[in-house]
Amino acid sequence: MADHDLTGYEQGTFTHEGTQHRVLRRGTGPAVIVMAEIPGITPKVLEFADRVAAIGCTVVLPVLFGEPGLDPHPDAHGRLGTARYWASTALKVCVSREFTLLATGRSSRVVSWLRALAAHEHERCGGPGVGAIGMCVTGGFALAMATDDRLIAPVLSQPSLPVAVSAARKRTIDISPAELAVVRGRCEREGLQVMGLRFKGDWFVPGDRFALLRRELGDAFVAVELEDGAASPDGLLPPHSVVTEHLIDAPGEPTRAALDQVLDLFRTRLLEEKV
Repeated sequence: MADHDLTGYEQGTFTHEGTQHRVLRRGTGPAVIVMAEIPGITPKVLEFADRVAAIGCTVVLPVLFGEPGLDPHPDAHGRLGTARYWASTALKVCVSREFTLLATGRSSRVVSWLRALAAHEHERCGGPGVGAIGMCVTGGFALAMATDDRLIAPVLSQPSLPVAVSAARKRTIDISPAELAVVRGRCEREGLQVMGLRFKGDWFVPGDRFALLRRELGDAFVAVELEDGAASPDGLLPPHSVVTEHLIDAPGEPTRAALDQVLDLFRTRLLEEKV
């Protein structure tokens, strides 16, 4: 691929409690917040966003790190340019006070900003509520955002925090016990469903993390776990990014089926329920 020039996307900013981030928007209808993985809003992430807009939703992409539209593949900018971009973006995330990479039992600070963004977009776009998908370091954010009852379609794609450097961190996810209890209560009272996506061999998303969500949320947690062999061989990393870099976009492919499940969740919760 090549860099995406962001044609078709409205660009703006959103500020909450003194924190401002750029925001990209496209489409009409109820809002879906799409939170990118490292190194940022790549052309593959924008392809996914285009699909969300195509089903009749307003896709909203906060720029939390990286340069939106930049293609991280070496074919686009050379191996050295790619390495520098990945390293600089990862370093910014690691030192940012908005992200909690290792600590257990709490969500990252940026989640409060994301909840405010979701509330703003719900008021702006209308509909029964808001959807959200987080990927990799942002994967668990959609779960923590679901403490707000406006978030009715949360998707956790390869949720990678806290970084699984110990057995204890493998068995947890970046949300506080109090917040998780709120989400569990919504699942029990409202029928909220939480979808999670991972490749079975992904070191960044251990099976124990999904086991935790099954215990805490019961049948309300819909786990989509794929064999590593289902991943596109064109990805730069081992199997990890289910709906973006490791997607094989062809009928009958497991990653395409997973993508369709995500879109069906947004369609069912945000579009069919508003009729």
